[in-house]
Amino acid sequence: MFFDRYYLILVLPAVVFAMWAQYQVNGTFNKYSKVRAGRNVTGAQAAEAVLRAGGVYDVGIERISGSLTDHYDPRDKVIRLSDSVYDNPSIAALGVAAHEAGHAVQHAEEYFPLRLRRAIIPITQIGSSLAMPLLIIGLILSSMNLVYLGFSTLFQAVTLPVEFDASRRAVAALSEGGLLSLEELPAAKKTLRAAALTYVAALAVSLAQLLRLLIVFGGRRDD
Repeated sequence: MFFDRYYLILVLPAVVFAMWAQYQVNGTFNKYSKVRAGRNVTGAQAAEAVLRAGGVYDVGIERISGSLTDHYDPRDKVIRLSDSVYDNPSIAALGVAAHEAGHAVQHAEEYFPLRLRRAIIPITQIGSSLAMPLLIIGLILSSMNLVYLGFSTLFQAVTLPVEFDASRRAVAALSEGGLLSLEELPAAKKTLRAAALTYVAALAVSLAQLLRLLIVFGGRRDD
């Protein structure tokens, strides 16, 4: 029976960290989604305010089903807010909505890390489509897989400044626009930090997988 000690040592701890990070973001969002903001502004209204403050007038805001399915679509230039954010006047909803609006402002300003991430996406998509055929023909430890995983790791690394900057923009807009009071801002920051932790965890998992593959592949070449 094959025992992969490198998976146990490298990848498994990163996966556990990722699971914990997801638990944290769900718990934090659920907690502050029950705390109503004093201004009684909804997530959609907060996103609109952030867009206007950033000088962006050509981005729409739509409702999408689900929870924490919020995202900005640069192709259609639309912010899609989940049921738990769109018309929710909670502190958590305002934080999430402002964060997604921050991505739209990044797009309008041609924020370089965001442009770099968009450039990497096609490469990672091609590699993902080839993963199963490579596995079937027994080339899962090939150099092609190393290159694909390397680009995937780079994508995760570039994602961090994009997400951190969007959160920074969100907090600034919520504060300067008076959408949240000084007493309410810490709760919004906690929500955004918890969400950012999931991206840190994704990078940790990707790095661990890449390191494991490098070690295993290097060992087989030495044999």
